[in-house]
Amino acid sequence: MRRVTAAARSAPVPPDSPLADTVLERLTAVYAPAADPMRAEAAAAYMRHVAPFLGIPAPRRRALSRTVRTGAGRPDERDCAAIALRCWRLPEREYHYFAVDFLRRHVGRCSSGFLPVLCHLVSTVPWWDTVDLLAAYVAGPLVAADPALGREMDRWIDDENLWVARTALLHQLRYRESTDAERLFGYCLRRAGHPDFFVRKAIGWALREYARTDPAAVRDFVDGARDHLSPLSVREALKHL
Repeated sequence: MRRVTAAARSAPVPPDSPLADTVLERLTAVYAPAADPMRAEAAAAYMRHVAPFLGIPAPRRRALSRTVRTGAGRPDERDCAAIALRCWRLPEREYHYFAVDFLRRHVGRCSSGFLPVLCHLVSTVPWWDTVDLLAAYVAGPLVAADPALGREMDRWIDDENLWVARTALLHQLRYRESTDAERLFGYCLRRAGHPDFFVRKAIGWALREYARTDPAAVRDFVDGARDHLSPLSVREALKHL
């Protein structure tokens, strides 16, 4: 099977959005003065220097974000895309966190047309701190709202970019009884031999979370697939069984 390379896709251009203009102006005005270089250095080291940080503690950052959103108005899909993409162009990780939180809050305003933006976000400056939230709280709701997007996840699971594949593995993380178990188990088998820690960990995490809903199904699947799954995936899947 020929796999798609996320890096080969052209980056979406932020659409025009007066709301994004307002939000980004406010955001940079309140975040920058709150920077703490010592905290920034420690945070960057903890995140393996995937991106520079401003060094704003999470409670302070959330409080500042509320002031940015207050009175800004309700976004539509165009606004969400513009804000997320423009935040991602800023180097410091806190701006990416703002975008993730904003999308979590307003994912219901987005349609299947948002998926190219989401793919860009999970494959650009990727690390677990943004990818996992985008998978569970943005990809998941988008697919739930438009089940036809499941076919897109079927393509993402085979992507050469491990973070795109991880997103596909984790997008059902919060589905509980609505989980498509056949799709979940199929994804786990398709990427069972992946050499990267983050994919193997995601397989185990997705299975462990579904085990809260149907432990027998997960146990049976792991028993039958044990020869294919990595020890890490098996250990994570059965952690609470």
